[in-house]
Amino acid sequence: MSSHPSTSLIAAKIERALGEYGIASTPTQTEQILSYLKLLSRWNEKVNLTAIRDPLEILHRHFCECMFAGVSVPIEKGRLADVGSGAGFPGLPLKILRPDLQVLLIESNMKKAAFLAEVIRELGMGDTRIIVGRYEALGEELAPIDFVCSRAVGGFEGFLRWAASDSVAARQVILWAGGRDLDQIRTSTAWTWRISIQIPRSLQRFLLVGDRIV
Repeated sequence: MSSHPSTSLIAAKIERALGEYGIASTPTQTEQILSYLKLLSRWNEKVNLTAIRDPLEILHRHFCECMFAGVSVPIEKGRLADVGSGAGFPGLPLKILRPDLQVLLIESNMKKAAFLAEVIRELGMGDTRIIVGRYEALGEELAPIDFVCSRAVGGFEGFLRWAASDSVAARQVILWAGGRDLDQIRTSTAWTWRISIQIPRSLQRFLLVGDRIV
């Protein structure tokens, strides 16, 4: 890692922030996050990737909250589909934390998909693929899927039905959700729902994990 003081300072902030979520990072992972943050800042000027502009808030809300699933669910290895990936969250931070994951990023916006391609190239991520399109049109080409994740999907009911369908047959679904959405999500009977996990530094944001009923 560069010995430039500002880079060292930012790296220390990244490591400290991750530590607040119970996440330990290697120097390589810290450097990848730093590169990702720089790309995000540069692209955000021309493509609206995230409404959050403050780098520290981006670090907490996008990187730490996504990577928290890697240690709390936990997610370690397997095939993971990130639906409505946008700027790559949660799929790419989870890939940084768990390099053995095979990651599929599903994103219908071409400009956002172009950004994802640059991040993957810049960070040297193998076993990571972008699928440009709407998730509803996808099925057996994704299988087998161990984890389906989403932070951005709107209609939970249709999404959960799709993830549990015979063509997708995801083993587990992981959602980042607000407290008011938890009861609605749990009405889906295709999944056995675990106890929700409150995300650190948040009042009303949770991880909700469902195991598909076979």
